[in-house]
Amino acid sequence: MHYLKPIVATFLGLGVMLTSAPLLGQTSTLATVLPQPLVKPADLSLDAVVEAVRQTTLSSQVPGAIVSLPVRVGDRVRTGQELLRIDARAAQQNVASTAAQLEAAQAALKVAARELERQKQLFAQKYISQGALDRALAQWEAAEAQVQALQAQTRAARTQSDFFVIAAPYDAVINEVPVTLGDMAMPGRPLVTLYDPTALRVTASVPQTLINRASGAAGTLRYEIPGVTGLTSPQQPVSVQVLPTIDPATRTALVRLGLPKGTAGVAPGMFARVWLPAVQQPNGPAPAARLTLPASAVIRRAELTAVYVIDAEGEPRLRQVRLGRAVGDRVEILSGVSADDKVAADPQAAARRR
Repeated sequence: MHYLKPIVATFLGLGVMLTSAPLLGQTSTLATVLPQPLVKPADLSLDAVVEAVRQTTLSSQVPGAIVSLPVRVGDRVRTGQELLRIDARAAQQNVASTAAQLEAAQAALKVAARELERQKQLFAQKYISQGALDRALAQWEAAEAQVQALQAQTRAARTQSDFFVIAAPYDAVINEVPVTLGDMAMPGRPLVTLYDPTALRVTASVPQTLINRASGAAGTLRYEIPGVTGLTSPQQPVSVQVLPTIDPATRTALVRLGLPKGTAGVAPGMFARVWLPAVQQPNGPAPAARLTLPASAVIRRAELTAVYVIDAEGEPRLRQVRLGRAVGDRVEILSGVSADDKVAADPQAAARRR
């Protein structure tokens, strides 16, 4: 037995060394950050929508079948570019008919003019009476009136033939095409909707109780458009307009924030937010502290939004959080962490530790 004691002691010592050795992958220390309070009166968020300052719905003034439709939704078009063509064969035949009638009337006018000249010469030589001269003059005036009437009718027919082609009134983007080839165009039926992409705005409904607040803070109103690169944080508009009328059904007024010209990735109908600055009452209670974390410390995986919180043993634990608005390169944490929690600054490094 006394030979076994050194062997047992050797294995026990080796076991102590193996237990005290750090595990593979846990030799590095994770960088952590603490949630920082942002003491500030809470801004008010208003749901808004992106609108086009200039949007037009084109329709036809004449009926007919659609025979050409070269544009699609999303196409950019230039002023005067053909968007849609309606079958104009009947109108073209009408133009040809009136043009032929005009030529006949002009020929009759020439004959009446020559006849009038002959009658004047005969009357000067006292070969005809005054009545004969008056009849020749009346025939010439009737022929001239007929020519003028047919000229007006021809111009009207040619103008009407232009109604069978729908052209772009300005440089625009096609927003909607509710018809297809072969459909029947009728007067007043919408055919193409387009908008000017260089003039967009964000419109929100402001409750009646906040109208004065919005008017007084017009210079500090901000907007954001979630999902659009560069516009996910509050932005300064180029113009602010608070309409003086109130909707009697909803008791709200409209506030319009102009977007910079040429803003990319934005289209009418997109969801947006308008931020109305908070007003701190002089003798009111102190605002509650809001916690923020660097946006790089937050994980977004499908419907999961979480951070890695370091526990008492120094191990990263995934914890779901609820986010608020973005504040620069930081994001507000509404729930999920406290001010004392240590959060992994690099979530990818924390994930490799698990």
